[in-house]
This record gives sequence, C-alpha cells and structure tokens, in this order.
Amino acid sequence: MTSLICTLQDHRDDVNWCAFSGKLLATCSGDKTLRIYNTRDFSELPFSPLSGHGYGVHCCCFSTCGQFLASCSTDATTLVWSMDTGEIEAVLEHPGRSPVRICALSPDSAHLVSGASDGTLALWDFPSKQLRKTTAVGDTTMVACSFSPCSQVFMTGSTYGDLRLWNLDMNQLHAEKNAHDLGVTCCTFAPTILSGDQVVQFRLASCGQDSHLKIWAINKFSSGACKMQLLHTLTGQSAPVLSCAYSSDGRLLVSGSVDKTVTVYDAENAVLLYTLNQHERYVTACSCSPTSPLIATGSMDKTVNIWRLEDGCSGGKSFPEKSALTSSDGRTSAGRSKLLVSDWSEGDVSAWLVEEGLGGLVDKFTANNIDGMELLSLTKETLASELHIESVGLRSKLMRKVEELKSDSVCSGIPDEFLCPITRELMREPVIAADGYSYERDAIESWINTKNRSSPMTNLPLLTTLLTPNHTLKMAIGRWKTSH
Repeated sequence: MTSLICTLQDHRDDVNWCAFSGKLLATCSGDKTLRIYNTRDFSELPFSPLSGHGYGVHCCCFSTCGQFLASCSTDATTLVWSMDTGEIEAVLEHPGRSPVRICALSPDSAHLVSGASDGTLALWDFPSKQLRKTTAVGDTTMVACSFSPCSQVFMTGSTYGDLRLWNLDMNQLHAEKNAHDLGVTCCTFAPTILSGDQVVQFRLASCGQDSHLKIWAINKFSSGACKMQLLHTLTGQSAPVLSCAYSSDGRLLVSGSVDKTVTVYDAENAVLLYTLNQHERYVTACSCSPTSPLIATGSMDKTVNIWRLEDGCSGGKSFPEKSALTSSDGRTSAGRSKLLVSDWSEGDVSAWLVEEGLGGLVDKFTANNIDGMELLSLTKETLASELHIESVGLRSKLMRKVEELKSDSVCSGIPDEFLCPITRELMREPVIAADGYSYERDAIESWINTKNRSSPMTNLPLLTTLLTPNHTLKMAIGRWKTSH
C-alpha cells in the first residue's frame, strides 16, 4: 500500500532532482535554488533555500554520511554545500565551462563525477575537491551517472542513447550502444552486490526517451572483463521515463514519466505494484529514503510529493501520520497576487512591505518613489547608500524577499516562449542568437562572454555572436502584459 503524506510547494520552477540522506531531503529546481527539509516532519531547514547557482540546478546528491551536498547547474559549476551551515564549501568549475547536467558521489564519498552538455566527464577527488581526470564522449550530452555500490566503477548515460561503464582511471570498461532509443534520461545502480568465484554482479536500472525502464545485470570478472546483459524491459508507462531510483534494500524500483505517473515495481520479479497519479505535469525526479519507507517525487508542476510505502523499503523508523496534504508555505498576499512585480505601483510596494513584516521601511520607500521596477533593481549597496538603511540584518532580509519576488515572476501564467531560456524570467529585450533561439539580450551577451561562444540550448558553437532584435516576440509579450 502506498499513501501520499505531504506535498512541498516551495519551488518557483520545475523540480529537476530529489535526493535523500539519512535525515534530510534535498530538492533542486530551474528556479536556481536548492531546498533542504528535515525528513522527521518535512519542515524546511533555517538556511534553506540555498542560492549559490547562477542558473537552473539540474541535479543534487548527498555524501553518504549526509554532511555534504553536491549540486550542478547550467552555470558550469558543481557546488559542494555544508549541511551544518548551508555554506558553500567548494566551487568545482567544469573543464571547458560547459553546462553541468549530472553529478554523482561514490558511496564511500571518495570521488565525485560531473557530466556536461559537451559530453565531457570530470572525476574529482572529493575530500580534497581536486580534479583527477577528464574524458569525453563526442557529439552528445551527459545526462545520467551512478556509482556502483563498491565505489570502484560508475555508469554514465547520454542523449545519444548509450550506457558506458568506467573505472576510476576513466578507462571505459563497457559500452552498451542504443540502450535506449532517442536517449538515456537516468540510470541507477541497485545497492546490492552478488558475488561468485570468478565474477561480481551488479544490477542497474536505466530509463529513457523510448518510454522504457530497463533492468540490467553487469558482470565484472576477475580478469577485468565486463559483460552487460538486459534482464527486463518494463513498459508500465506510456511516455518517456525521466527518472528512476532503487529502494534502500534493492527490492523496489521507482520511476517517473512524462505521462505524469510514478510507478513502483518489484525489482526482483519485474512486476508492477503501484501507479501513482498525483502530479499534474511531467515527473522529473524520484528518490528513496535510505532509512525510512519514503519516496520523494518531483515534477514540472513545481511540487515535490512525499509517499509512504507501507510494505516497501526496509529499515528505519516509520513516518508519523498526517491527515491531509500539506504545503510548507501557505502565505498569500495582495502584492504577490499580481503577476508582474515590475508593474507594481508605489502603493503596491508599500502594501507588500507591510505584509512581509517590513512596514518600518514604508516611509523611506514612499519618499524615494520606489515602485515595482525600482524594487527589483535594488541592491544592498543602494539600500545603504541611497535609502540609508543602516541595519545589516534588515538589508539582508529585504534582499532575500526581493529575490523571492524575482523567483515568483516565473509563474504558471506566463507562456514559456516569453521566458528567457537562460534566466527563466520574462524577456524585455528579446534577441535572436545564431542558434535560432530567442534570449534576453543581457543574459545571452553575458553567456557569450563567459561560455566560449556555445549555444545555451544546443551546446554547439555559435557561428556568429550577432544578435538580432526579435520585434515580433517583444510586441507579443507587450500585448500579453497589457491583457494581464
């Protein structure tokens, strides 16, 4: 039996990944943030959200003890966070400065692998945060990675559709071409190891754009040779399968799909046990707790659902019952109900300050004619030098609230084609780049200056840096703003 025990609704954009440690749940999103929850009651930690990435966050993973969290982003970095303080411990810049799509920590926390849009892989020594080795697979994007339970080998998957097994010297041990037609989306090793006289066997699950979830046996012989055998092809979902995860004992396998469903399988017998239908859009992420019979699933509907498997994962204490779905933040406000903060009047800004407990600043803001546009352009420096707000804590609190407003602008009411693919914010000066996509001018100019002239959407070289104003799109955005 499976029951939905709570829904987390804090992210302002697609949820891209979920990860459990023994005591925490981490989620990451296109809104550039990570959020950290206590799995005892799913309250958010005081230092959450984590806001160190410049662009959307694709993946996150805990060290085995839960002391550290790694996250990777389109900003071409993998960040390592302390789970004691929420501070950034290290910034790992990916070789070639290409968007990092996947990161994985070994079970012994000795190594971290990051994979990028240009097909490169970087292997890091995790304790020292030093780059050990790099390699690349041409003409593809790395989107999946998982370490074996012994920490000595890892599997990668790409948009080309192949699965590749590597050792810690970045030597390729096996390549399974066309493992998934149209591309791999995720892969994960089962936590168990089967061993015989001359062979060690692992189980691996993979999923892809072909709408299939596959279970593989990987045999590693004492001679060093490896063999990969397909055991089961699971077809319980009707659209591309975007994510998969094993339970802590390896008995269950969970997957999320474009068809908005979550499936739970008996992994040993390849039997479908449950189909869960609570998400409203694509299910992009799933994770199983290592200590409790809990599953977290993330979606493009911006929510994370927490499920209890009554007869599921082994070990750990049970989760306390909740009588109804809950969201972690039920606040509403008249100011935030407006779709575009940039269109707020001075009165709207004053009302928002009062609602956020910042009523003492109303007179200063009114005297300086701060409307929505001015509010969004504030910095800590202008707060101190021009508005003469002397309290450091008050300036920091106000800037956190302003950042939340900026994130709120990415809301379900804005057509996706009006949002810049880089910033995920409504475009004001849309321009067409050489790759044929439209971007906010400032965002694509900054990208070109720092990303070696690669396309943010295709990762292919831009043949020219010439940007053409998209007048048609700008007029369409203007008409939409007027009507809303």
